[in-house]
Amino acid sequence: MSDELLINVTPQETRVATIENGMLQEVIIERARKRGLVGNVYKGKVCRVLPGMQAAFLEIGLERTAFLHLSDIVIPEDKKNTPEQELSICDVIRDGQEILVQVVKDPMGSKGARLTTNITIPARYLVYMPNSRHIGVSQKLEDETERTRLKELIKSQLTESEFNGGYIIRTVAEGITEKSVQADMQFLQKIWQCIMDNNQSAKISSLVYEDLPLAMRVMRDMADSNIGAIRIDSRETFDKVLKFAKKFIPELAPGIEYYPGERPLFDLFGVEDEIQRALQSKIKLKSGGYLIIDQTEAMTTVDINTGGYVGKRNLEETIFKTNLEATQAIVRQLRLRNLGGIIIIDFIDMKEEEHKRQVLRSFERALEKDHAKTCITEVSNLGLIEMTRKRTRESLEHVLCESCPLCNGSGAIKTVETVAFEIFREIIREARQYDTERLLVLTSKNVGDYLMDEESSALAELEEFLQRTIQLKIDDEYNQEQYDVVPM
Repeated sequence: MSDELLINVTPQETRVATIENGMLQEVIIERARKRGLVGNVYKGKVCRVLPGMQAAFLEIGLERTAFLHLSDIVIPEDKKNTPEQELSICDVIRDGQEILVQVVKDPMGSKGARLTTNITIPARYLVYMPNSRHIGVSQKLEDETERTRLKELIKSQLTESEFNGGYIIRTVAEGITEKSVQADMQFLQKIWQCIMDNNQSAKISSLVYEDLPLAMRVMRDMADSNIGAIRIDSRETFDKVLKFAKKFIPELAPGIEYYPGERPLFDLFGVEDEIQRALQSKIKLKSGGYLIIDQTEAMTTVDINTGGYVGKRNLEETIFKTNLEATQAIVRQLRLRNLGGIIIIDFIDMKEEEHKRQVLRSFERALEKDHAKTCITEVSNLGLIEMTRKRTRESLEHVLCESCPLCNGSGAIKTVETVAFEIFREIIREARQYDTERLLVLTSKNVGDYLMDEESSALAELEEFLQRTIQLKIDDEYNQEQYDVVPM
C-alpha cells in the first residue's frame, strides 16, 4: 500500500497528515496567526552577551529575545585556529552587533527561539550552506557508489561555475541527473542573493527571508517516491502546490489531486479520530496490552503493560511479544505527537538477552522512517531505553491544548475534604487576627455542600469555640480549590 499526504486547508490553519500503510503517522499543524519560524532568516541585534553560558540573546522582532549559543556561530577565519576550550563567545560577537541569523527551533513555552549563524537553505535535492565549504551526503543514502557519484557532481559544478559555498545532498537526490543538480544549485544561489539584497535594506530586528508555507514545505521536504497520492481539499492551495510541483518536483505532479467531496478529508481517512486518541495518555495495543505516555516539561516517559494479554506459552513469551508490538506503536506515537527532548521507555523486564536484542533492533528499524534525528541507548538492566529526539516545533498536545485552569497542568486537584479542612484552619487564623463578630466563607458548591452536610457538626463546634458566627456562601465561579474567608 503506497503512502499518502493529506492536506486540509481552512483560512485559520493548514493541517498535513502522513498516511503510511493505511495508518496515520504524522500530523503537522500550522495556524495563520502562529506560523512556524524555523527556516526564517532575520537581521538580528545582539542585546546581551553571557560569557558564563557561552551564549547571547538577540532581538529579532519577536515577543521574546532569541537564544544564540557559541556552538551555533560560524567562527571567523582569524579565530578558527583557537582551541575550542579557549574560545569565548566574546571573541566572536559583541553587544549591539548586527548579525544575520536563522531560526532552528521555534519558541517553546517560556523559551525564545533558538538561532544559528550557519544559515542553510533547502531545495528539493540539496541544502545550501553559504558560510561553509563542506560537501556532505544524507546518512540515509547508504549506497557508497551513489554517494561518491553525487559528491563528484557537486564538485564539478563548483569547479565549472561561479557557484560557491557548501552543500548537503538529500536522500531524495538518489539517481538524479547532472541537469537536476545544476538547476537546484542555480535556484539556491538566487535565493541566497535575494537574502543578501534584502539584508542590505532591512531594518534591525526584522525578517529578511521567510520559508515556504506548510503545504509547499511538505512537498519539498517530505514527499518522495513512496508517496502515491497527495490529496488537497482547497482549490486555491491545490493550484499553488501543483504549480510548485511542476516547476520543482515534476515527478510528483501526477499524484496531486484536488478533493472536492462533501465529507471532510480528515474524516474520510479517520485522521480526526486518531488525533483525539493521540491526546490521551493511554494507548491500547492490538494484543490487549497498552502504553501509558506521560509528557512533562523535563521529559516524556512511556510505560508498557501487558494488560489483558496473557499469552499462549509462558510469561517470558508474553512479555517479549508485548514489548515487540510496543516498539512499533511507540515510534508511531512519537511521530504523531511530535514528542522531542529526553524520552524514557520502560519496557517490561525481559530475562533473555536475545529478547532484549530483538526488541532493540525492532525499535531501531521502526525509527528509520522518522524524519527527526534520534539517538537511543541499549536496553538497561531495568528494562529501560533512554533516547533523545530532536525537537524543532511544539508537540501536538502543546499546539492543541492548554493547561487545565483547575489543576494548572498537574493532572490532579485537592479533594473536597482537603479544601474543607484548609478552610477550618483559615477560619481559626482569621479569628485570631481580627476582632470581628462574623466570618464569611466564600467557596465552591462542592465544598460548600460538604461543609453543610458531612462537616456541619464540626462547623457548629468551631463557632462555639471561637464565639463567632460563621456564614457560608456558594460562589459558582469558584473552582474546587478556591475559597476566601472574609472578616465581617
